[in-house]
Formats: sequence, C-alpha cells, structure tokens
Amino acid sequence: MQSSLTCRTRLLAGLLLALALALALRAGLLAGAEPPPVTLAERYDGQADVADYWVSEKYDGVRGYWTGHALITRGGTRIDAPAWFTAGWPDTPMDGELWIGYGEFARVSGIVRTHDAQDSDWRQISYRVFDLPEHGGNFDARVPAIRETVADIDQPWVVAIRQFKVDDPAALDTALDAVLARGGEGLMLHRGDALYHAGRSDDLLKLKPYDDAEAVVTAINPGQGRLEGLMGSLDVRTPDGREFAIGSGFTDAERADPPPVGSWITYRYNGETATGLPRFARFLRRRPGGPPPEPPSQP
Repeated sequence: MQSSLTCRTRLLAGLLLALALALALRAGLLAGAEPPPVTLAERYDGQADVADYWVSEKYDGVRGYWTGHALITRGGTRIDAPAWFTAGWPDTPMDGELWIGYGEFARVSGIVRTHDAQDSDWRQISYRVFDLPEHGGNFDARVPAIRETVADIDQPWVVAIRQFKVDDPAALDTALDAVLARGGEGLMLHRGDALYHAGRSDDLLKLKPYDDAEAVVTAINPGQGRLEGLMGSLDVRTPDGREFAIGSGFTDAERADPPPVGSWITYRYNGETATGLPRFARFLRRRPGGPPPEPPSQP
C-alpha cells in the first residue's frame, strides 16, 4: 500500500512538474535564449563614401530575429507571436523590425512583450525584413535575395525594406529630409561589399538628426512652479556609470506618472560635453527591459 501511494505521489509530482514547465515556457520564463549574433550600426559621421552603401529608412520598432524556427528579440527573448504570423516563413534566419507606424514604438513594444496578445493587436504589426544573416553573400547579393525571400513568403505583413542608392552626401540629406518629413527617425547605410557579421563596424551606419542611448532611473525629483505636484526631472545613470539629470522631453502625463526608480529609459541628445556627458539630453521613451546586450564582435 505504501509503495502504491509512493508511486502515485511520484507520478503526480512528475505531472505537476511537467505542467509547471509547460506553463513557464508558455509565459516566456524559460523562453530566453542566447542573444542572436546581430550586426549593429555605428554613427554616420560624414566621412564614408555614400556611393558604396545601400540606403534604407530606419524604422523605430522592435527588432525581431527569425532563427528559422522562432522569432526572438535582439536580447534573445522569445516573442510569443501567433502561429499564423510566422506560418510559411523559411527555415533560414531573417533579421527585421516589428513595426506598426510612426510614433508607435510604445504600442508595438507592449504587444511584442505581451504573451498571448490578441490577434487583432498582431494584425497591426508588419515585419520589415532588412537582412538575411546566413545568406553567405555580401550585401549587394543579399538585397535581391531579401526581395525574393519576402516574395516567396507572400504575406502582406512581411515587407522587404526598400534599399536604394544615392550618389553623394547632398542626395543623402535629401533622402533624410523626406523620411523626417513623414515622421521617420532616420536612415541606415549598409556597405554593399560587407558580409553579415556580429558587432559594430562601419559596414552599417545610422544617420539621424540626434543621438539616443539608454539609462536607468536612480531618482525622481519633484517639480516646482507650474510643475508643482509633478515630476520635475529624473536622475539617471548610463551603463558605463555616467550620471546626470533629464528634465525635458516629458509630457505632463508622463510627469504625473514618471518612470519609476530602477526602470530604463531612452533619451536623445546632441553630442557630448567636454566632460563626456550628453549635451541637451531629453526624454524620448521608456525602455522596458533595459538595453539589449552587445553581441561579441567577430574578427
């Protein structure tokens, strides 16, 4: 009798453990993975020969890396997309951006981070493909391959980001002005002869009218005068330990409900001071989860 009870207890424990693991996996608690070996951009400083690069719009969404089997973030967290969203996608990796529209980063980020999000939410999202990490050819060869891959998928929410050429910096500025006029944030420049590799280099450049970075909130300072009863500024610390305050860029609604201490934000700025602090730092948005890790550079 005792032996029978012991077996039943072990069986029940095993079933409960299996259920707990399944629920944890469903909730994303065990869905983390190694960050994908993505290529990252350096800042365009005007020195590169733009004729060597393909140019595309920089979309302000959530980066999504298709492993060939699952959609994950740049940090390696599995994205709980509906099965129909990735049905028919190839078994080779794709690199792209999950995007809703201009000024909608917070909304797309919220949907992507929500497990079991509504289909109606996901039907607002497009997946904008900008690279094929394991293609093997240089970017000149990958551009038509991206278009062919997206055409084969043949789903309206999967889009090949338009890649185009410009002859000189003046034409690049014209293209940037057009993107900014419709609410975009900037341009990406991808060297045509570059292979896909992890880490930052001048093979991939970003061009925006401002810089942006992440910092963690260390204190909330009360407002004065018109802002009495609201947040006046945030004390923040960057990943490399620099500390400063940010007091502009907030709406009154954000001042009434500021990012809590310990949370991460993205701020924009224009260069750095002589002491290495960001010049004219202003709040851009909250950054749930903090900045993703940098992938190791490959020789």
